[in-house]
Amino acid sequence: MQNASPLVTNDAVVLGLLAVILGAVFWSASRRSGFWKTFYTYVPALLLCYLIPALLNTLGVIDGNASSLYPVARDYLLPSALVLLCVAIDFGAVLRLGPKAVIMFLTGTLGVMLGGVVSFLAMGVIHPETVEGETWRGMTTVAGSWIGGGANQAAMKEVFEVEATLFGQFVAVDVLVANVWMAVLLFLASRAQAFDRWTGADLTAINALKQRIEHYQAEHSRIPTLTDVMVILAVGLGVTGLSHALTGPTVAWIASLPAEWRLQDYSLTSNFFWVVVYATTFGLLLSFTRARSLEGAGASTIGSAMLYVLVATIGMHMDLNALLDRPWLFLLGLIWIAVHGGLMLLVAKLIRAPLFFMAVGSQANIGGAASAPVIASAFHPALAPVGVLLAVLGYALGTYGAYLTGLALRALAT
Repeated sequence: MQNASPLVTNDAVVLGLLAVILGAVFWSASRRSGFWKTFYTYVPALLLCYLIPALLNTLGVIDGNASSLYPVARDYLLPSALVLLCVAIDFGAVLRLGPKAVIMFLTGTLGVMLGGVVSFLAMGVIHPETVEGETWRGMTTVAGSWIGGGANQAAMKEVFEVEATLFGQFVAVDVLVANVWMAVLLFLASRAQAFDRWTGADLTAINALKQRIEHYQAEHSRIPTLTDVMVILAVGLGVTGLSHALTGPTVAWIASLPAEWRLQDYSLTSNFFWVVVYATTFGLLLSFTRARSLEGAGASTIGSAMLYVLVATIGMHMDLNALLDRPWLFLLGLIWIAVHGGLMLLVAKLIRAPLFFMAVGSQANIGGAASAPVIASAFHPALAPVGVLLAVLGYALGTYGAYLTGLALRALAT
């Protein structure tokens, strides 16, 4: 098990470690010859930014759960990154990506729902004790998290009256299995060309979007001055502050609505949900103004740097030692995610969807708005907003899908 007292407990020191790790990874990945070039041919740099902090957490060097770095990165850096990445986006080109992105997202939702049922039945054969008693109740919280997010997970805890210890066990399953799956998607992202050849995917719309962004960057590119950098930070952090300021009254107003509307069950009283919605919306609106010229000074580059810090703080929460507590539950989770992934692969092949749509559609379900942009930006920074838009859709569907899954699991358990 992880040490009760980690070697490093000071968040300032942990942040320094993460910065050194990110710097070392990017420096070594930039080498054009020798060992590092060969190494990064097989191991994606983004995956290392995620796995090295995970390894430090597993070995007890740091404690991701005790650190406040992830909440800070999630609440401040992620919205700022979304604003800066959205400022550079061609929104019309995003819309022209077509229906396959939404189809793959909905397939991911169906995969989570079906995976819950299949994994319950499979464990009934492999290790019946795992799914005896109230286990099905805990599974509903994972369904809520994997379709929507934390608010949907909490809603399922209340709706199905999940006991605290059971809830904690499934939180561990949720975090570990979801992080393993994110690592798989990051690995696949580095092999997108081979996957797209296998599916016969039409990449015209995605490539057109990339080219439009790259053309705009090349046309307006300039060496950033201190003024440019300060204005970029002002836009990113300023809009993030505005988003937080609007979130409080919005949530308070929704919470004051009649209880029979039950809006609190559908993520609409989640602060994080509204911060992401406002930041993304304002970023897209700014893309139609002169603020878009900030891309020439590196707005999306600064946004991407913020995202990589977020990646490292997400990795801090992965602890392989958690497998020792109740290992059969993790097998259930792995079967569950395998069903989700298998269905995604099948539909991607059938409709000839690019890996980008499959990976982002999956992570928009499993990881939500905190990590879907990370997966999207692994393909190209300009594509990060696509991950956000799909993740917001997941928040809306999370409680509905998880509730139906819970009803099915309850029927199987009786």
